[in-house]
Amino acid sequence: MGSRTKARRLAVDILFQSDVTGADGRAVLSEWAQAGRELPEFTRDLVEGVVREQLKIDPLINKQLAEGWRLTRVDSILRAILRAGAYEILSRDDVPARVVISEYVDIAHAFFADEEPKVVNGILDRIGHKARPREFTAEGRSDG
Repeated sequence: MGSRTKARRLAVDILFQSDVTGADGRAVLSEWAQAGRELPEFTRDLVEGVVREQLKIDPLINKQLAEGWRLTRVDSILRAILRAGAYEILSRDDVPARVVISEYVDIAHAFFADEEPKVVNGILDRIGHKARPREFTAEGRSDG
């Protein structure tokens, strides 16, 4: 597992804990650091970014959910995956959107065996197309 992959997984774990306990994500980061957990800078950026941008991120995710569904009805770990992925697509253009999507789909597979990885793929793909349309056009892609 690559270092960014591990950092993403840690960020999802921290965001999940924050969501379940109601604690601020930055407080959970601090708790983990005080407990001696090694937290890559990339993990810190993801968690702090989601906390900072959550009022922007959550409505974007809500728009992509099936009719009648709201982010608050989604499983907590799935919510953490979607928030981290959406933040990274919106704010970390140093990583191609397709890579971001693939990474978070893989994380979803670590937790879920059913439809959830497809949901992650669909939602993050739609956010990616809206936030970075050039990356999804033939002339914007560097892979071919």
